[in-house]
Amino acid sequence: MLSNQEVLAKSEPPVLLKQHIDECLNVYESLRKAFGRLPVGDLNHFWELVRLGIVFHDLGKSHLGFQKMLKGNSRDWYHQRHELFSTPFIDRLDLLEEDKLLLKLIVAGHHKDFSFLFDHIQKGYKTGEDIFSLSEDGKLDWEEETQKLNERFIQSFLKEYDVSLKPSSLALPMKLVKDYTREPINSNKTNFQELLLAAGALKQCDHLASAGIFNVNVLEERHFDFLYNTNWAPYSHQKKASETNGDVVLTAPTGSGKTEASFMWLHKQMKENGQGRTFYILPFTASINAMFERLDKKMQGHNEIVGVLHGKLSEYIESRFGEEEYSAKNEKLKHELKESFRALVPPLKVATPFQLLKSIFGLKGFEKGIFEMAGGYFIFDEIHAYDPEVTAQIKILIEFAARFLNVKVCLMTATLPTFLKKEFAEAIGEYTEIKADEGLYQSFTRHRINVAGGLLSEHIDDIQKRIDTGDKVLVVCNTIKQAQNIYNDLHASKKVLLHSAFNGVDRNKKEVELTSDEVELLVGTQAIEVSLDIDYDVIFTELAPLDALLQRFGRVNRHRVNGYYRPPCDCIVFSERNEVDNYIYKNKEVITRTLSALRDIESGNSGIIAEDKLQYYIDKVYPSWSVKDKDDFDRVYFNLKIAVEENLAPFIYDSHREEEFEKQFDGVKVLPSILEKEYRELLESNQFIKAESLKVSVSKRRFMALSNGDGIRRNVSAFQLKYKDELKEQSYYIIERKYDSELGLQLDIEERILSDDVFM
Repeated sequence: MLSNQEVLAKSEPPVLLKQHIDECLNVYESLRKAFGRLPVGDLNHFWELVRLGIVFHDLGKSHLGFQKMLKGNSRDWYHQRHELFSTPFIDRLDLLEEDKLLLKLIVAGHHKDFSFLFDHIQKGYKTGEDIFSLSEDGKLDWEEETQKLNERFIQSFLKEYDVSLKPSSLALPMKLVKDYTREPINSNKTNFQELLLAAGALKQCDHLASAGIFNVNVLEERHFDFLYNTNWAPYSHQKKASETNGDVVLTAPTGSGKTEASFMWLHKQMKENGQGRTFYILPFTASINAMFERLDKKMQGHNEIVGVLHGKLSEYIESRFGEEEYSAKNEKLKHELKESFRALVPPLKVATPFQLLKSIFGLKGFEKGIFEMAGGYFIFDEIHAYDPEVTAQIKILIEFAARFLNVKVCLMTATLPTFLKKEFAEAIGEYTEIKADEGLYQSFTRHRINVAGGLLSEHIDDIQKRIDTGDKVLVVCNTIKQAQNIYNDLHASKKVLLHSAFNGVDRNKKEVELTSDEVELLVGTQAIEVSLDIDYDVIFTELAPLDALLQRFGRVNRHRVNGYYRPPCDCIVFSERNEVDNYIYKNKEVITRTLSALRDIESGNSGIIAEDKLQYYIDKVYPSWSVKDKDDFDRVYFNLKIAVEENLAPFIYDSHREEEFEKQFDGVKVLPSILEKEYRELLESNQFIKAESLKVSVSKRRFMALSNGDGIRRNVSAFQLKYKDELKEQSYYIIERKYDSELGLQLDIEERILSDDVFM
């Protein structure tokens, strides 16, 4: 009989089956402590089923053919699925039928979706119902294969976990897989929540244990010390947030401590309701990086308390955690670091909404993401900053989280139109509204509006004069090309250009540069609108919608000195628009209403912005949805609502959903030709994250235009993996346009640099 010291779960490096199960159970114990708010009827019963799922999920690996495969001989395994051999043992447990069904589903589905399993069974085994031919020659006999499972070993193994089995045969789980494939358990079924969360819990235990991560952290009292270990007295909205249990919508001016207020709210929730994972949700990558740095420092987590999630995670980790040359071992550590940020270890994640939306789109592995959200806390910062389609998706996310996941929500904004607030209020349900007091709004007098005639580009001399007099000057343009031209036309001893057409390496360097007081001039695009903690004396900006302008103004007169702001600083907005601006901000009515609002502010009170009147002006500019925006919102909202209610089911994945999810992202990563040599050298030295961070994002429209016009070509580079004796190939797109670290990608200047040993 095989012993526990002989049956392997994995081969590289060798891991015994018992060791893997024990490690999964270590993770399980950690999850039980961290997830005390799961929305299931009997929490102890739920966790006991998850424990049994862990014990059973890899029993099929004891198959003699699988063990031979792990030792280098795959002849007797025939590409079978170990989970199909694990599942039938559950029928031999003394459990209620509904509990056995849940266990069988989570064990059968812990690696592959049920459509795959159905095809695998049909094509691989004699089922007696072959729909492809009249013959089943060449297919495996299930009973013969189950004879290769050592019954005595399995009985002995299960005794280690206080599990006993009734005597019975092991049936091919064909009916289970076929029935579930035809009628999966979706949100309309009563057992949807429990199955979904059990599936996610089992996968988390399996994957974390396999990655060598056996413990997840929780937020403790000491992590909130930064809120109270200071001499400042909280504002009224912060105090109210600290006293409110339940969902809240918080409105307060930029710079009035909304982040601190949200954490005072979070502290209250955890004291009243218990542990749950927290997601601090921001719209843009730059804001996420800045918030992560801020919270990581304040909460002293050493990368174990605060995590970060966004699409550019790899290049950000590269810039943050060193410039050393990576050996194969260090590259592996970098990969593990990246995965640990994505995994459950940090109890607080700073994330884009898209990282959460992936789960309700039902992308592969979504059960893990939904489990992580369950019983958690969502803090939405800058909730106003999304287009109608993403707003619709966020509304569905909040509705789903409130209905099925027992999530509590804090929405924060300085400039949320009333009609949008109503949309989110419908999603949340009952909530408490918290607003800064009038005295605070009146004390936040920082900006003076000046609507100037003409185009920004016609006033270079005026801008230069402000630089020459010693002011720190911010210039914001609506397009990258305009920003590059203005940057070249202005002179300062230290100036920086910031826009979206820099690669990750240069973008991160510029964000570091901006922390220096030596920068006299910053020229940028919408990239500077949110969460960069910078402070300038004056802004010159092209015309944009009012909410975008207010975010730009927030980079001026931002910091208090000795408790006070400087006198109101000039915010100069040019009333004329370049023709290309119509492609950036397409809603001309919003622009017209914005200009009218700016002139109203300018004509009254000498142009000084009264913060307590901003809601009035925001509602003037955005009285309701435009016809097009409402159509876009409704289309996405109702289609996604149907998809979530009818099609979202554990272990059912659909490639079309992934396509729908990816459609909303307008960027394609390309490599400037000047960087190709460096890119290939990084691949050859296995520095993959550094290599990826050399690429720049261009819009799909621009990508297609340049591809058709011979401005983009596809290349392939071959390289050797250092830690495996394996040759790999990497394909990538080269853009034949000029790039440098000062100006970024310059789409109107062709630059062709060919490398001899790169092949198509």
